[in-house]
Amino acid sequence: VQLQAFGGGLVQAGGSLRLSCAASGRSFSTRAAGWFRQTPGKEREFVSAIGYGGGRTDYADSVKGRFTISRDNAENTLYLQMNSLKPEDTAIYYCAAGGWGPKVQDYVYWGQGTLVTVSS
Repeated sequence: VQLQAFGGGLVQAGGSLRLSCAASGRSFSTRAAGWFRQTPGKEREFVSAIGYGGGRTDYADSVKGRFTISRDNAENTLYLQMNSLKPEDTAIYYCAAGGWGPKVQDYVYWGQGTLVTVSS
């Protein structure tokens, strides 16, 4: 599975963005997927995960109630809707697939990342 994330950009605090992750390969629909983020000097941290069918989701406490993960298996695409953005959400966001859990090593496939910058 190859992944490509896009949709990042500059947004003011309180605003919204939707990230997308396009997947290639027929096996994407049978794999759980997730989003992580990373800022300079810090480890990559878990944001959200979704089961292969979309019925099971998990979120980091820091984004619960503000972010929503979803997927369209017919389009081989993973999404992250981000609302009520805060400056501390500024990071490079990565999509991942082929695993489940809050750890980087839980996932097999990774996209290249898309930068989200939230201004105060």
